[in-house]
Amino acid sequence: MMRWMCKSKIHRVTVTEANLAYEGSITVDQALLEAANIVPYEMVQVYNVNNGSRFETYAIPGPEKSGVVCLNGAAARLGMVGDKLIVVSTSFVEEADVPSFSPRVVFVDSQNRRSKSDAGPAVKSHRSKK
Repeated sequence: MMRWMCKSKIHRVTVTEANLAYEGSITVDQALLEAANIVPYEMVQVYNVNNGSRFETYAIPGPEKSGVVCLNGAAARLGMVGDKLIVVSTSFVEEADVPSFSPRVVFVDSQNRRSKSDAGPAVKSHRSKK
């Protein structure tokens, strides 16, 4: 059996741009994508903390260490500059690998610069209760 798990997330990035005329996707600073192990064109789920909207799209890299987070195309209707987002990637994990699995969590500062990364303390504490 396979489990659908959170592979990684970038927690509370700030939207810096919205481009309705673009074809689609979310542009994220390349350094943040790499820290979260998200590759270009990988499907991601995006949760808008400010308005509660949730959507799926694909990630495209923005200039490294620029702090850019741009909602493109239809996604530009689901948030505005200044909104806080959580960007999540998922993967399927074999049942046998679940006990040792931990998602990659990337935290950012107010300028969308990586402040720290974590291997998922909530997942570790959950496992320790077994």
